[in-house]
Amino acid sequence: MALTGASHNYQRERREGESARVEFVELFFDLVFVFAVTQLSHFLLKDLSLEGTLEAVLMLVAVWWVWNYTAWVTNWLDPNRRPVRGMMFALMLGGLMLSTSIPEAFEGRGLQFAAAYVFMQLGRTLFMMWALRRHNPANHTNFVRIAIWVCLASVFWIAGGIASPENRFAIWAVALAIELISPACGFWTPWHGASTTADWDVDPDHMAERNGLFIIIALGESILVSGATFAELEWTWVNFAAFLTTFFASVAMWLIYFNVGQEAAHHRISSATDKGRIARVAYTYIPVLLVAGIIVVAVSDELILAHPLGHAEAAVIWTSIGGSALYLVGNLLFKRYVVGRPPLSHIIGLAILAAMVPSPATCRRC
Repeated sequence: MALTGASHNYQRERREGESARVEFVELFFDLVFVFAVTQLSHFLLKDLSLEGTLEAVLMLVAVWWVWNYTAWVTNWLDPNRRPVRGMMFALMLGGLMLSTSIPEAFEGRGLQFAAAYVFMQLGRTLFMMWALRRHNPANHTNFVRIAIWVCLASVFWIAGGIASPENRFAIWAVALAIELISPACGFWTPWHGASTTADWDVDPDHMAERNGLFIIIALGESILVSGATFAELEWTWVNFAAFLTTFFASVAMWLIYFNVGQEAAHHRISSATDKGRIARVAYTYIPVLLVAGIIVVAVSDELILAHPLGHAEAAVIWTSIGGSALYLVGNLLFKRYVVGRPPLSHIIGLAILAAMVPSPATCRRC
């Protein structure tokens, strides 16, 4: 049965002039990634060294990649159908295993992290091959290509999980590079060639909403960090002022992305002839910069709340400036791609942040 494909068609029904809604099971699935983002921010807060930062970046991109691929799958398949819903529950379990292993992924739980990741990536891809075989031959062939690339990357993920901790980052970096390169190559394989973005028929409104919800998840983590830290502090005017600063920073980040950019992206991708090309860049590669910026700012918020009047340590300076810069760069690239021009306000903001970078002499005094 698995070889012949699903007898029923589990794809979403698309009617002219209508867009697919985000279903409750998709929101339920996203709860796992609230935990994942929390784990990543705590991992970074615990180790703000260059090595710890690079490890956090690698895991963030892996978490984003596994979520993003699932968002593409539910753009095509109907999550309200029982087999699709069952697949998402299985992915949630894998996501919990992935998330719980994040604090020690580069220590004693490397194999757990790798196995959970491979289970999610490969299991979802095989399910799509089964679901589409009889009902969407072109997309089925595309997922055959994806399966080959995922299997290649999986060898490195598992090898990294087994390897000694000092060699793990390099091996996992190769695995992640394979996965990041594959969409840009159209998942080319010697046997099936490459797909084109025109073949990736996406529902633009659903894709935009799903990505917006992940940004909300990351912003929610920032608010949770601020709230939890403030709740443990003595209620003084100084602490309250610091709390207000972190709150308004979260509001500002929401406005930068959702007030103009998200709506413009909706219109741009809806009117495009090659929706897959825009979705590949605007909703696959670029958003990870936004999420990274939000996580780094959340770390900065916790440091600021912990020492509102303390000496400006290097960690506070670099997380505040670096997180804000990452978020602005992500928004600038997103709006440049979907609107056609970079916002002047973002360029000015980046210039201000650059002017705030401390001199080497100042850094030595931090």
